[in-house]
Order: sequence, then structure tokens, then C-alpha cells
Amino acid sequence: MAGPGNDLDATRAWTKDQWRRALLAERRRVPASVRFAEAMQLTTLLTSGRVVGRGQTLCAYVPIGSEPGSVQMLEEVADHGVRILLPIVSGAGPLDWGWYDGREYLRPGPFGLLQPIGERLGESALRIADVVLVPALAVDRSGTRLGRGAGYYDRSLSLAAPGTPLVAVVRDPELFDQLPSEPHDVTVTGVLTPGRGLLRLR
Repeated sequence: MAGPGNDLDATRAWTKDQWRRALLAERRRVPASVRFAEAMQLTTLLTSGRVVGRGQTLCAYVPIGSEPGSVQMLEEVADHGVRILLPIVSGAGPLDWGWYDGREYLRPGPFGLLQPIGERLGESALRIADVVLVPALAVDRSGTRLGRGAGYYDRSLSLAAPGTPLVAVVRDPELFDQLPSEPHDVTVTGVLTPGRGLLRLR
């Protein structure tokens, strides 16, 4: 990765905001053809049964901008018999949740997110998820996840049932040895990348 991963001495002192700026800039440089190929790889992984199985509930999200994945990925996972929960931003508290019923039932929400327009299930709906996919800009090998800074997932992930896999989704170069962390950060238990697949972190 050009930037954050190259000079460990320089990045060791970086703040979270410095990391975010560098990671977002790097993602913007990724060609559309590469993003498409990575979305296809993620789709294959998520429909293989190795991450989540038929009849299970996957907490996911609709990738936006340069985030890895696609709406089509969610369509194909749902077609494999997986129920999908999507986040709904509601105020400053933990995320609300709703079922994914198809792309035609998504509408723009805060921060450019696409959200389901059906019934809202409440913050505690996260407890029914068998696997939680978590958006991230980067993750390190101890499970520290770097998000965009709004804090919604840090306020929400503690509501998942004990032992539920919390899996950050990033590009292959976005897995690092160490990222800055704070006491309120909720660590993830795994990472999913297009090329490496599902890796357990702790």
C-alpha cells in the first residue's frame, strides 16, 4: 500500500485522523476494475458457506463510495438463503436495524448511507445476528478497527450476543500490524478481505 504501510516509524506516531485521510486517499486511487474484481471475490466468499450459512442471519451494510463490496453482493448472499440485517442511523445512539428486502427498498440516509425502508427492529435486533460484518478503513492483527470516526459501531457492537463473530471488511492492503486505539474502541474478532478470505484475529 502506498502511504500508511510503507514507513512504520512515520506511521507509528500518526493520529486516527491522519490514518483516515491516508487510507481514504489510497482507496480513491483504486481503479474501478479492481474494485469490481474485489467485490466479486467478496461475493464468492460470502456465498461459499464458510462465513455465513443458509438460514443464518448476517448483519451487513450497503457499501458506499470506495468501500469494498457492492449491493449486488448482498443480493447474491440473500439468494443463498441468508437473512440480512442492515443498519439504520437514528439519532446519536446505537444503530437501529431493518431487514434487507432488495435494492428497490433502499433509500438514502445520513452520511450517504443506503438504508432499508421497512419495519425498524430496534437496537437490540443485533442480538439475532449469527455473524456481523463491520465496515472499516483498516484493521490490525489485535482486532483494532479504524472506522470513519462517527462512533456508531462502537456504540452498537457491544449489543451483539456474546461470542458472535465481529468481522471487519477491508481490502487486502488494509490489514496492519498495529493501529492507534482508544479505550472506547470495540475490537473485532476477524477480518474478511477479497484475497485472504476470512482470518481470525483473536
